[in-house]
Amino acid sequence: MAAALYATAREWVKEIAPSRMWDLFCGVGGFALHCASVTDAVTGIEIEPEAIASAKRSAKEMGIENLSFDALDSTKFSEMQDTAPELVLVNPPRRGLGKELVAQLEELAPQHIVYSSCNPDTLKADIDGLVSYDVKRLQWFDMFPHTDHAEVMVLLERRQ
Repeated sequence: MAAALYATAREWVKEIAPSRMWDLFCGVGGFALHCASVTDAVTGIEIEPEAIASAKRSAKEMGIENLSFDALDSTKFSEMQDTAPELVLVNPPRRGLGKELVAQLEELAPQHIVYSSCNPDTLKADIDGLVSYDVKRLQWFDMFPHTDHAEVMVLLERRQ
């Protein structure tokens, strides 16, 4: 199912065709590594240095050069930015993005947000806070068979 999740994200990103994108809460770089082929530059941000080391190692082994990874808190990273790329992909932990990052994304105003979530409650709360965005697509992935849990990916688009 992870392969299907990453492939779907890559297809959505390919259709949008951003020149740059961020992958916040990138972990070991799964989304960034899969989306690098359909955009000019990807910046992956993850607070865990070990995960970033793994992401960098994978990019090097795969020969992918249009990626940069930094071990930073995603909210702090976004607060250090004056602008956002056309697309921001987020895959937060179960606690969700949080009010600070939601507010920062509203302010930075990327045209598209791809949000992957394993928690429908925090996903809803975060989307409710992204008041300038409309849901354009939603895909359900049964990543946790025989449980009530699933991964949901949502494409949000900023209203004109």
